[in-house]
Amino acid sequence: MPIAAVVADANVLLSAVVGKAARRVFDEFDVVVHVAAFTCGEVEEYLPLMAEKYHLERELVFLSWRLLPFQRHSFAKCERYFRGALAAMKSRDPEDAHALALARRLRLPLWSNDRDLKIPGQLFFPTAKLLSALERGIKS
Repeated sequence: MPIAAVVADANVLLSAVVGKAARRVFDEFDVVVHVAAFTCGEVEEYLPLMAEKYHLERELVFLSWRLLPFQRHSFAKCERYFRGALAAMKSRDPEDAHALALARRLRLPLWSNDRDLKIPGQLFFPTAKLLSALERGIKS
């Protein structure tokens, strides 16, 4: 079965917002992207910096974010999985535990370019590999 859905981490969402390769996942493929509410907060915090870094109009960056088609999930949706995800991230960035917990809860691959999220037992795709898999219709 082709990849139908993924859980996205903040770095790929920020990349999509500024028009990098991650944007193709949203624009060219029929894949549902799920995002933890905490991850949305992280993205929103960095939007002004991304606009400045890429010399983009701040309003356009915020509009691009608001128009990204994804399903946002509250902490309550994955709370039961959070403690285990936090333990898996013990020597890494604990903020990434939100995306990992949601991926575990939904039993979906994790989409991130952050190698810290490459956890044993968790299907993981950086953008390049996800695009390749989607292009070839590889089974997840």
